[in-house]
Amino acid sequence: MEAMQLQPVKANLIYPSRINRTLGLSQQQDIIDVEPILSRREVKRLPFIEANTKKVSFQHLKDDCIVPVFSKDNEITISHPNFIETMWEAANKVFSNESIDMPEIRVSHIIKGRTPEAIHKSVKDLLEEDKTIYYERMMFCFEIPSIHEDINGNRLNLTIGGVRAYNHENLYSKKGMEKFKIFIGFKNMVCCNMCVSTDGFKSELKVIDVHGLLNAAIQLFQDYNVAKHLYYMGAFKDNYMTEHQFAQFLGKSRLYQYLPPEQKKKLPQMLMTDTQTSIVAKSFYNDDNFSLPDNQGEISMWNVYNLLTGANKSSYIDNFLDRAYNATLLADGLNKALYENCEYSWFIQ
Repeated sequence: MEAMQLQPVKANLIYPSRINRTLGLSQQQDIIDVEPILSRREVKRLPFIEANTKKVSFQHLKDDCIVPVFSKDNEITISHPNFIETMWEAANKVFSNESIDMPEIRVSHIIKGRTPEAIHKSVKDLLEEDKTIYYERMMFCFEIPSIHEDINGNRLNLTIGGVRAYNHENLYSKKGMEKFKIFIGFKNMVCCNMCVSTDGFKSELKVIDVHGLLNAAIQLFQDYNVAKHLYYMGAFKDNYMTEHQFAQFLGKSRLYQYLPPEQKKKLPQMLMTDTQTSIVAKSFYNDDNFSLPDNQGEISMWNVYNLLTGANKSSYIDNFLDRAYNATLLADGLNKALYENCEYSWFIQ
């Protein structure tokens, strides 16, 4: 795929009620060129992930970072910029009439090296041009604000993104299928929490090149049911959990980690850590947007869902999307358990 630059795309606004249309795209369409980056003032907002990450620019990844290779055959990996460009390209093919924002990129686990010419220099004598870096883990997302919905006073923008973690690759072998995580879902603009659903997430996408990545991304975007995802999230605001049920959930969440394997197999998966459980407990009383309302003994499932996705911000990049998806399953399961006996009932009984 030819190198290309990213720029904001401006188009006619099309709202959720109008997005059920036949896209009719061929998965074999050629890659299109994108114009050079336009200057743009960034608006400060909460990060979509925290943990030990930092924000970087696309240009930094492209100009200042080396690209790892598979050591046995010296074949280059699909780089972070190539990944972002390919997902950007897929989004423009599927959502050609929409307004697409610039990607927000966060990285962690920097890998430092040096050029061959500087191999014998001491650290204090190294010049900037002697140093090499790349990031083991990278996550990005970009919003499509022309497709949005309001739930309980919170604006949700359609959002696309992905994760690349080189620690999930065997870089000491020959080049083979490379692994990615990609998603399409919604970002809650009040808190920048990610809402990820079943049909909008690929936990382990394996491809050999960027063309395979492009085709898989297009297929995911076309298969994603926006209306269904919004419907299930909208139902959360009309259902409530008592303070006692919430306390039961927190206690059972801690017990879950230490259950005998045979008993744990009979329960649905719960990926939240003890640290994240503590974050949820603290936020239950102190969160600015989703805490227990004053003088009330119950909390909406919409608030519970956002407490879970908010705690997920403390996850490392390579676990973030899996836990975001698990938070959706957990909230939906708890919502059902309020009214019927189901596999999630154990958490609140």
